[in-house]
Amino acid sequence: MTSVTVWNEFVHERENDVVAEVYPDGIHTTIANALAERGFETRTATLQEPEHGLGPDVLAETDVLTWWGHAAHDEVRDDVAERVVQHVLDGMGLIVLHSGHYSKPFTSLMGTSCGLKWREAAERERLWVVEPGHPIAAGVEECLELDETEMYGERFDIPQPDDLVFLSWFEGGEVFRSGCCYNRGDGRVFYFRPGHETYPIYHDERIQDVLANGVRWAAPGKTPGASTGGNTDPREDIATDDDRSVH
Repeated sequence: MTSVTVWNEFVHERENDVVAEVYPDGIHTTIANALAERGFETRTATLQEPEHGLGPDVLAETDVLTWWGHAAHDEVRDDVAERVVQHVLDGMGLIVLHSGHYSKPFTSLMGTSCGLKWREAAERERLWVVEPGHPIAAGVEECLELDETEMYGERFDIPQPDDLVFLSWFEGGEVFRSGCCYNRGDGRVFYFRPGHETYPIYHDERIQDVLANGVRWAAPGKTPGASTGGNTDPREDIATDDDRSVH
């Protein structure tokens, strides 16, 4: 069974009554419950826990990590963020959600600012599937309409995705690359935009299905091994005693 750790900074839910009403037990609990209902083994972790709940033992047992953050990116310890990045490079899947685009692990793995345009106007979003044959789009309607969302707009300062699965249009006119897939080392990364804290988007079963598809796609074992470097024996019969080597 795929093991998923659902990480959430868990700040807004404890400090803002509007958010607490939408997610009384935290965004992480809503997501973890949805994934558990779809057959995954789940655990949660938050910023307030020792090592943010992401100690070496936890990550060693995690196949896929989901990450939601917004107000406390800078409070994430650098060594913990680096630990997450290394686990991704070693094969752990990472699903970065909504405002997690500014998180330390994601910006490190992207190598860019990950900046974007935004607006909070409770506007309608049409989330279009632009790669219907992709595993993350399996069983997903061609277009998901979300009644109230936060607008994210281009340009999104990220590397060209290996696969673009979703493209969003917003009522105010902007568009956004909302479902971006990357291979990093032996691991896979999926960025998924929907999920502002004041809207019940993670309670939407259609969005939960996308998250489950993302976990299945990002789970280890599907990416050709990238960590196959180092000194290696030749396939052909050649001399290997070159004394000019400086290694």
